[in-house]
Amino acid sequence: MDLVIKNGTIVTATESYRADIGVEGETITLIGRDLSGDEVIDATGMLVMPGGVDPHTHMELPFMGTVSADDFRSGTIAAACGGTTTIIDFAIQGKGQTLREALDIWLKKAAGKACIDYGMHIAIGAMDDERMAEMGDMVKLGVPSFKVFMAYKGSLMVDDEALFRALLRAKEIGALIAVHAENGDVLHYLINKHVAEGKKEPIWHALSHPPEAEAEATHRAVVMAGMTGASLYVVHMTAAEALEALKAGRAKGFKVYGETCPQYLMFTMDKYEEPDFEGAKYVMSPPLRAKGNPEALWRGLAGGDLQAVGTDHCPFNFIGQKDMGKDDFSKIPNGMPSVETRLPLLYHFGVNEGRFSVNRFVELVATGPARLFGLLPRKGTISIGADADLVIWDPDKKHRLTKENLHMNVDYSPYADVTVKGYPALVLQRGRVIVRNNQFVGEAGAGQFLKRNPIHL
Repeated sequence: MDLVIKNGTIVTATESYRADIGVEGETITLIGRDLSGDEVIDATGMLVMPGGVDPHTHMELPFMGTVSADDFRSGTIAAACGGTTTIIDFAIQGKGQTLREALDIWLKKAAGKACIDYGMHIAIGAMDDERMAEMGDMVKLGVPSFKVFMAYKGSLMVDDEALFRALLRAKEIGALIAVHAENGDVLHYLINKHVAEGKKEPIWHALSHPPEAEAEATHRAVVMAGMTGASLYVVHMTAAEALEALKAGRAKGFKVYGETCPQYLMFTMDKYEEPDFEGAKYVMSPPLRAKGNPEALWRGLAGGDLQAVGTDHCPFNFIGQKDMGKDDFSKIPNGMPSVETRLPLLYHFGVNEGRFSVNRFVELVATGPARLFGLLPRKGTISIGADADLVIWDPDKKHRLTKENLHMNVDYSPYADVTVKGYPALVLQRGRVIVRNNQFVGEAGAGQFLKRNPIHL
């Protein structure tokens, strides 16, 4: 045995138990007691969990006249330091591009830089007959998920016919449609109205993206999924009303699934009223919501109404990027840093505070995303034959989430006043230690592109 992890408590989505893990090469080959190997890691007092799977990141994304601050190197180092060993990023189809061209552009960005394993979704802008046919080719290339935007009118937004056709096609080829659910026509009108009226402070970003517009679009997408029998994944859900629309579809047996993000669990829209333009740090789409919504989302995670926690990691520096919208909220680049803090925040505020079990935590941050996106059982669980992507988690380790203590390439931390209890002590990717005591010790570019299985949920 090349490596044995001894004396830890193994935690999966379904059980917790004491055992050793034997690794040969990159793979878990044995789980049992009193194993011996060439190298031994003593995990006494630690939890041994599968590496996190973040199904929603945007590394080096060109957006709103700038580019997100983390590239595939810095962003994946940050992910690893926070206990995430797999990300799924988005190849965005540009105007006039084929889906293959979009995929190749993003794979070129990641190659040689990504420090952890990665998959790709494709975000489809133009839904013509050629692109519909090409979706099948993407599934064969290991990219069985496609994002469709119901918002961003004039750029990424597609109409209802295109969404409906995409759902039908996805069912046919074994793919999953992920949807950004906000009513783009309503948002377009409100943004222009508020800017014309001189209402340009960050709070007007939230007021231009009302929760009802998210709920309506979620309902519309859920109904279409039910009509087509296709699988639907609603990204970055923020609002109780939208969650109710998802729950109603699930109650009818529709194959609809929901994701939320840590920022929507941690913050409310009063952040937008912070002085000195500080509210711009929290401008993202959809925006933070009023009090009551985070509690509804926590309940959704605990009760199974939401199936995953992603990050929508898309950081922009406060100085030099966010301040592009100093005089007009509609010009503030949308997004915030989150890829490194997802597991610590969910563990501290979920497990430590009694909202859900440590097994449910593993389901939400690793197993659930892996299952939904065609990566299980290779990723997202601890079982014989799985990749040895493992987090040796110290449940007693305290860590303050300041900019200085994190690795994301951005000039602020939205969680600077938060100290969590529970943090990675070691992180392994395919049997090799890549993080030790909050320092990345792996190799830049060692991450591999993951060809995912067709998705039949």
